[in-house]
Amino acid sequence: MRNKILFLLAVLILGAILAACGPSTVTLQPQPTQRTVTVTGTGMVTLTPDIAYIYIGVETQNSTAAQAVADNNTKAQAVITAIKGFGVADKDIKTTDFSIYPQQQYDPNGKLTAVTYRVDNTVYVTVRDLSKLGDLLDTVVQSGANTINSIQFDLADKTQALSQARLAAVTNARQQADELTSAAGVQLGQVLTISYEDSTPPVAYPVARLAAAADNSVPVSAGSMQITTTVTIVYALQ
Repeated sequence: MRNKILFLLAVLILGAILAACGPSTVTLQPQPTQRTVTVTGTGMVTLTPDIAYIYIGVETQNSTAAQAVADNNTKAQAVITAIKGFGVADKDIKTTDFSIYPQQQYDPNGKLTAVTYRVDNTVYVTVRDLSKLGDLLDTVVQSGANTINSIQFDLADKTQALSQARLAAVTNARQQADELTSAAGVQLGQVLTISYEDSTPPVAYPVARLAAAADNSVPVSAGSMQITTTVTIVYALQ
């Protein structure tokens, strides 16, 4: 009996303790939403390219693979010698493709009649003196090049141009923010976030496959290129 009384007392005491330590309630005060304005500015710099990248290739065909390769090597070496004759350094001439593959010929009945072998050798050339570009193209064609896939004009060093474009983009974004806040009758606060993206696409000059012989210098104009920066800035409003 005594044990039962002690057990009941223990249960009552425990219940009182739990009741006293009941769940507490914390009231969170809602934080005011920060007022912001987001603007996107654009900066653009127009420049004249000072460098060009060209794929120049030699394609040969023969009834035997060995002769096709030999013919290609002779012509390719003549083309590379011509390129170097315009002051292009070894480091600016890079082989990007050398391939050999058979071409099968069939008669109307589907019977194999002949097999020829085609060899392609393509080099990627960096031309740093654009005043020589037209004459260089004319000379390499006469030397044996029969594929010129594309010419891309670019700027060797974009550092300064990118800096100018970014500064112009930020200035443009700030002008927009000032106009908007002035029209809305509020004051512009500090910068909360800023992000940007540069766009520096090279100028592509489409060049069709050139004939093996050319009588005149190839007319090529670098034109102009644009470097663009887009900046997105989030300002706080006071």
